Amino acid sequence: MNDYKPPFQITQTMLKRVADISEKVTKLDNFSNLTKKPYLRKQTKINSIHSSLAIENNKLSLEQVRDVIEGKMVIGSRQDIQEVKNAYNAYEMINEVNPYSIKDLKRIHGVMTYLTVEGAGQFRNGNEGVFDEKGNCIHVCPKPDKVNDLMEQLFNWMKQSKKELHPLILSSVFHYEFVFIHPFSDGNGRTVRLWQNIILYNWKHIFEYLPIESRIHKYQNSYYKAIANCNNNGDSTEFIEFMLKMIDETLDEALAVPSTPINQETININKLLACLERNVPLSANEIMEKLNIKSKNTLRNQYLHPAIKQGLIKLTTPDKPNSSRQMYYKD
Repeated sequence: MNDYKPPFQITQTMLKRVADISEKVTKLDNFSNLTKKPYLRKQTKINSIHSSLAIENNKLSLEQVRDVIEGKMVIGSRQDIQEVKNAYNAYEMINEVNPYSIKDLKRIHGVMTYLTVEGAGQFRNGNEGVFDEKGNCIHVCPKPDKVNDLMEQLFNWMKQSKKELHPLILSSVFHYEFVFIHPFSDGNGRTVRLWQNIILYNWKHIFEYLPIESRIHKYQNSYYKAIANCNNNGDSTEFIEFMLKMIDETLDEALAVPSTPINQETININKLLACLERNVPLSANEIMEKLNIKSKNTLRNQYLHPAIKQGLIKLTTPDKPNSSRQMYYKD
C-alpha cells in the first residue's frame, strides 16, 4: 500500500505550465485586497458554483444561482435549488478542511450532497460508472469493496508526495484518480473540483478567488475526453496537462482585470465605468443609450447595483435612491 503510485509522466509541457502558472500567481498580489471585499469574494464563489453544478446538469442560470444564495425566491426544481445551497456551504469551508484527510473529504461530500443523495458523506456500496455530458459511459468504476483501500492508497500517496511533487501536478493527479475510483454514489464531480481547489488553496490562497470550474465548464467536452483518453492509456498524463491548461488560462483572465474576479458581473461593471466620465453625472436613460441597453431592470440589476455595492458608482441624490431625477457618476 505504501508503495502505491498513480501512473503518470512528468512532461516538458507540464513543467512549462507549472513555471508559467507560478509566475502569474506572483503577479496577483493585489488579489489579497479581496479579503477586504466580501461581496467580490461571494460573487467569485457564485460563478464557480454555477459552472461546477452546470457540468452535472443543474439547470439554474447564473442569476438564479445568485438569487438562491442571497435567499431570494427562485422558480426551479427542488433538487437544483438544494444543490446550490449545499455547494455554497461546502465552498465556504475551503479554509476549514485538511486536503489530506479522508474524514474531511467525507465531511465536504456530506455538505455538498445534503438532502439530495442517499448515503451523503459515505463511500458507495454499489457499482457505478462515469458518464459524459451526452450520457455515454466513459469508465466503469472499481467494485465497491475496493473503494476504501483505493482511497486510503491515494491519500497515503498524497501525504508522501506533497513535499516532492508540485501542488499543481499533485492536485491534478488526485482529480483524475478520484474520478477513476468514483468513491461516492453521486456528487463526485462537484466534490473533486472543489477538493482540487482546496489543495491549491493550501499552496496559494489566491485560488479561493479563481473560478477554474468556469473554464472547465467552457471546455466540458475536452474535460470528459481527457478523462476517457487517460482511462484508455492507463495513466493520467493527458488529464494533468489539460487541468494545468485550464488553470493557466484562468490566471490569464484574472490578470486581464487584476483588481476583481473574472465573471460576467465584472465585465458589466467595466463596461459601465468605461461609459462614464469622472464626476460627470448621467441619468439612467443616458447610460442605457451609451450601453445600448433597452431594459431599466437590466441596467439596475446587472450594472448599477453591483457597481454601487462596490463603491465604484455614486448617486447624486443618495438619500432618495429611487428618485426619477436620480443620476449616477464615478468620482
